[in-house]
Amino acid sequence: MRKLFLPLAFLAISFASCNDDDSMVATDPEPIDTTPTPAVELKLFTSSNTSGSISFTDLLSPSPSPKSFAVASTDSDGIFYDPFKDQVIQASRTNNRVEAYSGFRNSIIASATSLNFAFSSTSDFTNAREIAVSGDKVVVTQDQNAGNSNTSKFYVYQRNNDGFSLLNTYTVDIKLWGIHLEGNTMYAIADNTSDLVVYNNFFANATGTITASKRVTIEGLVRTHGITYSNQDNVMVLSDVGLASSATDGGLIIINNFSSVLNATANMGTIAMNNQIRIYGPNSLLGNPVDVAYDFVTNDIYVAERLNGGGQVLKFSFPTTNGDFAPQTARTEAGVTAVYLLRR
Repeated sequence: MRKLFLPLAFLAISFASCNDDDSMVATDPEPIDTTPTPAVELKLFTSSNTSGSISFTDLLSPSPSPKSFAVASTDSDGIFYDPFKDQVIQASRTNNRVEAYSGFRNSIIASATSLNFAFSSTSDFTNAREIAVSGDKVVVTQDQNAGNSNTSKFYVYQRNNDGFSLLNTYTVDIKLWGIHLEGNTMYAIADNTSDLVVYNNFFANATGTITASKRVTIEGLVRTHGITYSNQDNVMVLSDVGLASSATDGGLIIINNFSSVLNATANMGTIAMNNQIRIYGPNSLLGNPVDVAYDFVTNDIYVAERLNGGGQVLKFSFPTTNGDFAPQTARTEAGVTAVYLLRR
């Protein structure tokens, strides 16, 4: 955070004015305007593990429709857009690296069909499952498999103007999939379980094995994959893929007042169903929802549904009760694996 330094003369005048209580006349405070600031950008990005492309939708357009762009990786998992650098970032499972694509706005204006590859990391990981970004740090999850000696890791990169530098690697004792960074706190799911794991002071760790600050079980969840948290609303959204082979048994779990619920749950304890709002059932079209995004203004939930229909991008209105709710919108997207929403 930048500190603001004011001239001493200005401070002296300010303090003198504030201390002159006898000369002040009490007035009613101006009413606070709680109207949300209109969004400058509201963009939805998705990646795929089959198509070799990403999709983009300008949700502020009068008629939002997805546009597709070819990228250097056929199989990708995890996507992020930086509006200040005008840069798309994704984790390539084809090339086992983090890739950056520049000049995205120009690609839109020019009606391009592919994105301009800018730079990448070295090939450090295999079986990438998600990325999370905090400032100039990019974190990639490596899920354990035979190709990486069954080792699950976080890979932490420093993002520079022209490349990614590997800073740290953290080995963990869980299978990794979805992650969410909130400042210096890492929220991760433990794949093949119904557990949520928290790593406090994440970036303060040195390279090596790290242990979770807290681990909790989500009651009634079969196998979690997608995760996102809204600090503005204090809402956690998790996805349940159920059986990987079933295209109809998935669901979404929403936890309101999440920080309070988490703090009230002991380490290795359980977040009970009465602290959850659940969307499950055939009308939901949820089979293998592998990633989620949340709009803290409209409260809409966006889902990358990998299996049902060969891949679909679903949008749900925020539920207030449990139910088998149909999505507001659904569109086919082959092999969709990740979804990212930019609102600013």
